[in-house]
Amino acid sequence: MPQQKKTLTILFSAGESSGDQHAANMFLELKAQQPTIKGIGMGGTKMAQAGIDIRYDSAAIGVIGVIEVIKHYGEIRSALTLMQQLLSTERPDLLVCVDYKEFNLKLARFAKRLGIKVLFYVSPQVWAWRPGRVKTYGKAIDMMAVIFPFETAYYDAENVPVRYVGHPSVDKVHANHSRAENCIRFGLDEHKPVIGLLPGSRANEINRLLPVMLMAAERLHADIPNVQFILPQADSISDALLNTYLSASSCRITVIKNQPYDVMQCCDVIMTSSGTATLEVALMTIPMVITYKLATITYWLGRCLINTPFIGLPNIVLGKLAIKELIQQAATPENIAVEVKRILLDKPYADAMRTNLLLVKEKLGQGGGSKNMANLALEMLNLGKDLTATNLRRDGT
Repeated sequence: MPQQKKTLTILFSAGESSGDQHAANMFLELKAQQPTIKGIGMGGTKMAQAGIDIRYDSAAIGVIGVIEVIKHYGEIRSALTLMQQLLSTERPDLLVCVDYKEFNLKLARFAKRLGIKVLFYVSPQVWAWRPGRVKTYGKAIDMMAVIFPFETAYYDAENVPVRYVGHPSVDKVHANHSRAENCIRFGLDEHKPVIGLLPGSRANEINRLLPVMLMAAERLHADIPNVQFILPQADSISDALLNTYLSASSCRITVIKNQPYDVMQCCDVIMTSSGTATLEVALMTIPMVITYKLATITYWLGRCLINTPFIGLPNIVLGKLAIKELIQQAATPENIAVEVKRILLDKPYADAMRTNLLLVKEKLGQGGGSKNMANLALEMLNLGKDLTATNLRRDGT
């Protein structure tokens, strides 16, 4: 075996807020085991704080949807070009692609042509649409790390190396204080109902969902005058963008930065955008209503391509509609307010939802995702236990 370089380098590619956090946590675990390892790449503030040398700030390209991608195509293309140049010039020992599927697939293909190993973290939702992508990704990567246990079967069926590492949210989703303490800290009355607003971590989500949530809040306040509202502000969302909408609302919304799980713990019910946030709320066992709005063309394209009856991750994990989903035209202030009010006033309904959320928590397992990812990366760098022959094998190589 050739001698390892003294300092090993990993190039990370994360294009969204959640990927930024996942990569940061993974790198911290890597540094704990291999202090000399170097991280560079594309990401955000969390990765930078973890010690990764950020060569491209991904804040401008964390968008989803056909229309949004077209609008930001120039920035996305520039980011891809820069990352390809980094692969060519820095010659990292490993490329870790974190989510951001289509961008990272292109980057992975480029890395493979250069002979650089590729670890892909967070599988595309092949169980929901275009299952043929398993083969496509299999040709571009050396290992797929999945975060749901049922995903491994799709890759095993095509002999694509896969490892279930656990969902990263399981480890990080916990409050640092009791509910009573948090209510005091945030200026809330713990004896009065608290409603959380989670409108998303992308600007286009805020623009589409926050106005609707605020109108729902106004209806709820009219019906339940003592209700309180709180919003955990994502790092990726500016004060100016939030204030554009909050200043126009008649409701008092308490905004808290950098403490999402303490905020969630205060809540009796949460209105949340679809995505990873729904799993985080589920892990906190807080009843919720899931809402989402996309550009019309993006929504209809998705309807044609997606082969799953649900959009909310807790419902997908459970295989049933345990949490109400209000998507597109159904995501109206009236509908959201009706569901939130039912959760607040119908105790058996809310208790049944909490029971289902406990099942979600159980299905997601014990955690350790970031440490498992670090161990997997070290295996691929030949610094941990050897990968098995089965894991190393890829058809056609």
